[in-house]
Amino acid sequence: MSASILSARNLSKVVPSAEGELTILHDLSLDLMRGDSLAIVGTSGSGKSTLLGLLAGLDLPSAGAVTLAGHSLGTLNEDQRARVRAEHVGFVFQSFQLLDSLNALENVMLPLELEGRRDARERARSLLERVGLGQRLSHSPRQLSGGEQQRVAIARAFAAEPDVLFADEPTGNLDSHTGERISDLLFELNQERGATLILVTHDERLAHRCQRLIRLEGGHLVDRVEP
Repeated sequence: MSASILSARNLSKVVPSAEGELTILHDLSLDLMRGDSLAIVGTSGSGKSTLLGLLAGLDLPSAGAVTLAGHSLGTLNEDQRARVRAEHVGFVFQSFQLLDSLNALENVMLPLELEGRRDARERARSLLERVGLGQRLSHSPRQLSGGEQQRVAIARAFAAEPDVLFADEPTGNLDSHTGERISDLLFELNQERGATLILVTHDERLAHRCQRLIRLEGGHLVDRVEP
């Protein structure tokens, strides 16, 4: 079996609260291979976003370990973890997080330019055409609909050809029709480019399109669906 692109071992997260220590994630382990798709589901406060943050190295666990693309994240400092994310990870957020001062093309070009890619403009243009926005390159985020902004965000996330794509409620602010198109696009790019896709979602239909599913409740893993 090929080595996993992302593994977690006995992850726990404990935070202080007015009542004392609060455990928001309890002893969770998983392994993901290249090209896998995983849905993390559960009610608000179940620990979904906490788990995503730990897997992406945005936060560190109180106990346990995460290995991403061969890097043990707990042994790295903040700058080193940021470099691992820049080299191996893409993000799609519910809030899009586009820069209003840049047009669609420039938003997608930005991570490529930061990497020093000479083909930044050509690659950004190609990806925006791939997501159906070839005629909207010069439009600012304010001139785009919610669905169009999310498509720009997806193009930006895939621009650097990430090994792992994290999507946090990627259809949460969209109507059902637009959300379905965004979902189709995520899975098309997941399959075409072989990126491992990790979704945090309340949408059960979207979740069950993934190869694998884990359900959290009160920070505990209460259900796991494997292929």
